Amino acid sequence: MAATENAEWKAVCEKFRLAQELSDVESKKDPENNPFRSKYKARDLLKEIRCSLKKNECEEVDVSNEADRESGQMVDEGLENDAGKACAGDSPAGLRSARLAVLEYHLGVNHIETEELSAGEQHLMSCRKLIDKCTTTRENVSLYIQARNQLGILWAGRDEIEKAQGFLEIAESMYLLYMKEDGQPPMDLEDFFVPEGEDSSQQEKTRRFEMAYTHTLYYLAQVYKNLQQYERAGQYCHTTLQRQLEYKQFVPLEWAINAATLSQYYITKACFMEARHCLAASSVIATLAGEIPSEAAAKESEAESERREELLQKRAEIARCWIKYCLNLLQDAKKLLEDNIGELDLDRQDELKRARRNDEEDKEKGRKSAIIFGSSDTFDSICSLEEKVSSVFPLDFDEARAIFLVGQSYVAQAKEYFAMDGHVTDHIEILQDHSALFKILAFFEQDLERRCKMHKRRVDMLEPICNDLNAQYYLLICRQLQFELAETYYEMMDLKLAVAERLDQLDVHTIKKFNYLCSSSMKYYQMFLDSIRSPEGKFPEKLEDDVLRPALVAKFRIARLQSKLISSDLPTQLENLTLSLESYKFVVQYCEENPEARQAVETELELSEEMVSLLPLKINRIKSKMVTTT
Repeated sequence: MAATENAEWKAVCEKFRLAQELSDVESKKDPENNPFRSKYKARDLLKEIRCSLKKNECEEVDVSNEADRESGQMVDEGLENDAGKACAGDSPAGLRSARLAVLEYHLGVNHIETEELSAGEQHLMSCRKLIDKCTTTRENVSLYIQARNQLGILWAGRDEIEKAQGFLEIAESMYLLYMKEDGQPPMDLEDFFVPEGEDSSQQEKTRRFEMAYTHTLYYLAQVYKNLQQYERAGQYCHTTLQRQLEYKQFVPLEWAINAATLSQYYITKACFMEARHCLAASSVIATLAGEIPSEAAAKESEAESERREELLQKRAEIARCWIKYCLNLLQDAKKLLEDNIGELDLDRQDELKRARRNDEEDKEKGRKSAIIFGSSDTFDSICSLEEKVSSVFPLDFDEARAIFLVGQSYVAQAKEYFAMDGHVTDHIEILQDHSALFKILAFFEQDLERRCKMHKRRVDMLEPICNDLNAQYYLLICRQLQFELAETYYEMMDLKLAVAERLDQLDVHTIKKFNYLCSSSMKYYQMFLDSIRSPEGKFPEKLEDDVLRPALVAKFRIARLQSKLISSDLPTQLENLTLSLESYKFVVQYCEENPEARQAVETELELSEEMVSLLPLKINRIKSKMVTTT
C-alpha cells in the first residue's frame, strides 16, 4: 500500500514539475498566433493535481477549459472550508491545505499571465484564505509573501496603487517578523511537490526566499514612486539593487540601467557621492553583459545584430546619465559661488575652500560606507571608476575643468550611438548638454578672452544644427536652439564690451567684431520671436505661458543690443536708438495690457520703463547734432 501511495505521489510531483516547465520554459517558444498554449497546458495539469488532492470533493478532472476561461470561475468553494482547519506542519490535513494553497497560487499566477485578471485574483484570494489563519511558519511564510506580491502587482496594474501598497507592505512586515523570530531557511513553494528526500538544499531555500523578498522591495519602490514618495522610492530601489547583487539575482544590462536611473534621483537631491557610486557600479556591471559584437558579426547574424544594438544603446544611455551627473555637479557649484549678478564671488570661493579643508574628507569617508554596491569581483573596478571624477563641488577652474573633461568624454560616447542620422532629438539634447558644460566651465574662467572662446565653441556646435533643422517638424527644438544661440552671442557681446572698456580706444577690428556679436544675437532672438507668429505672420496679442518670459526677454535684449551697436554715422545711430526704443516700449506696453506678466519679467520691465523715459532724450540730442552738422 505504501509503495502504491509513493508511486502516486511521484506521479503528482512529476506532473507539477512538468507544469512548471511548461509555464517557465516552453511558453517562451509558443507561436504568436497561440501565445498562451503552454500556459493553458500547465493550467490543466495544476487543476488535475488539485483535484487529485481533493479526492473526496472532486470525482473527475474538469477539462472544460474554454468554459472556465470564459467564465473566470476558477475558485473551488470547497477549498475555503479548509482554511484555518489546520496549518502546514501541524498534521497531514495541514500539509494538504498548504499544498492546495500553493496550487491556488500557481493557478492565480497562470491566469494573470494569460491576461485573465479576475480569475487570477480569485485564485490568489483563495490562496490567502487557506493560509491567513495560520501562524507564520517555515512552511508557509514564503507562500504568504509571494501571494501578496502577486496581489500587489495585480492592483498596481489596475492603478489601485494604495491597495497594492497595502498588500506589499504586509509582505514586507511578514518577512521582517519571520527573520526576527525564526530566520531559518523556510520551505520553498516547489518543495511541496517533490518526492520524499528530494527537497531543496538550505542554501537554495535561502536564495529563493530572499529573491521573493527582493521582489517585494522592488514592487514597493514602484508603488512609492507612483505615490510621489520619491525619497522612500529611492531608498527601496537602492536596497533592491544591493540585494540583487548580493544574491546574484540580476540581468547585467537591466541592473545597470536601473542603477543609472537611480543616480538621477540622487542628483536631484544633490547627493553626488551616491549618484557617482550608482553610475560607477552601473558602468562596471554593464560590462558583465559581454563584449559588443563587431559590425561584421552583426551583419551575419540577426541575434548578434540585436545584441549589438542593445549593448550600444544601453551603454550610451548610461553615458548620458554620466553627462547629467557632471553637468549638475558643475551647475550646483555655480549656484554656491555666484554673486548677485551671476559672476564668481571670490570671497565666497575662499570661504568654501577653508570649510572644505576642515571637514570634507571626514564627511566623505563617513558617508561612503553606507552606500556600497558590488561584490569582491566588482568592488575594485567600481572604486577605480569613482576615483576618476570628484563628487564634491568644484571651487575653481582646475577642479571644474576636471569634471568638465569627464562629462565631455561621455558626450563623445553617447554621440557614437545617438547619431544625428536616426536619433535627431537625442543627438541634439546631447549637444545641448555639451554646450551647457562649456557654459558652466566659462563661469569659472577669469580670463575674459578665454571665456569668450568657450562660448564660441558652443556656437560652433549648435549653429549648424539650428540652421539645418526643419522647424515644421522640430519647432520646439528650433526655438530652444535659437534662444540658446541668441543668449550665447549676447554673453560674448557682454564679454567683448567688458574687454573694450579697458581700452583707451577701440580699433576697427574690435568694433566690427562687437557689432557682429550684437547683430548675431539679435538675429536669433528675432528668429525665436518669429517662430511664435501665426501662419499669417501675426504676432499674438497674448503670449502663451510657455513663451511669455522668453519672448519678453528676447524683446528686452534686442532693445539693449540695438542701443549697443557702435557707429560713427549719426543717421545710423538715430535709427538704432529708435528701434531700441520701440522694443523697450513693446515690453512696457505688453505688461500694462497684461498685468499678470509683470511678475515674469520684473527686472527687465523696470529697466525698460527707465529706458523708455531716457532714450527719447538721447534721440533728441542726436537729432540736434544732425541739424547742426547740416
